Amino acid sequence: MTAPAEAPVLGLLDGSPLPRAELDRRLAALRTGPRAAALPRPGSGEDRQLARWVAQVLLTEALCAKVAAERGLVVPPDAPARLGQRAAVELGSITAAAYEGSAAVRAVYAAVTADVAPSAGEVAHYRTGTERPPAAAPWRLALPDGSSFEADPATLPRALAAALRAAPPGVWVTAAGWTATRHDAASAPDQDPDPDPNQDPAAAPAAGSGPAGAVRAAARRAAFVRWLDHARATRLTLVPGLEHPGDPAQPDNHHRH
Repeated sequence: MTAPAEAPVLGLLDGSPLPRAELDRRLAALRTGPRAAALPRPGSGEDRQLARWVAQVLLTEALCAKVAAERGLVVPPDAPARLGQRAAVELGSITAAAYEGSAAVRAVYAAVTADVAPSAGEVAHYRTGTERPPAAAPWRLALPDGSSFEADPATLPRALAAALRAAPPGVWVTAAGWTATRHDAASAPDQDPDPDPNQDPAAAPAAGSGPAGAVRAAARRAAFVRWLDHARATRLTLVPGLEHPGDPAQPDNHHRH
């Protein structure tokens, strides 16, 4: 929902106006920061979109600060967090920025998603789609000329691989025009599935937690997005000029499909 008249405020939280001063301060900091050259030209439509985006981050931070106070959550003065690419995409850019910059957002995230747990079926589906089968241990082969080398059995001629597999180690075999013997197989390192790239402990699986940890981390992010969307819709009122940057009704949203 949008307030009926333009006002020099950031927005309304539970009907109470939030001052715009923090938005102006944060925009000024961006303009004088190390990435100022990458920002849009002041006064342009893209510049107004940047102001809208930063406003949404600030509104998210203010909303979560109030929720944290209402729930009596402990909000330690933590240093900014760092999300990985997957987590940032799943949360969305506005929520990800608020999460990284606000300890209150992280505290509410932890409280809202504490009881989220994936089902056994969801974990099994994730495991099926992401885990790689363990790599075959390479064979140490010797040739009649005295040379030796390691080879993946799958890369050998099929007949030679079958003959070597059937013969005990150290026994010479000839197949497919090759003569070779196999020594004891070298051990191969364990193959772990790719870890979740999320670097923040509140949103990342615990080390060694395997597929269940990765699925739970993703489920927690999805649950928080749903909760936050509802909280924004019911408790925040946007003001003209600081609408959501993706709102198709505001004049600077030129994105079309």
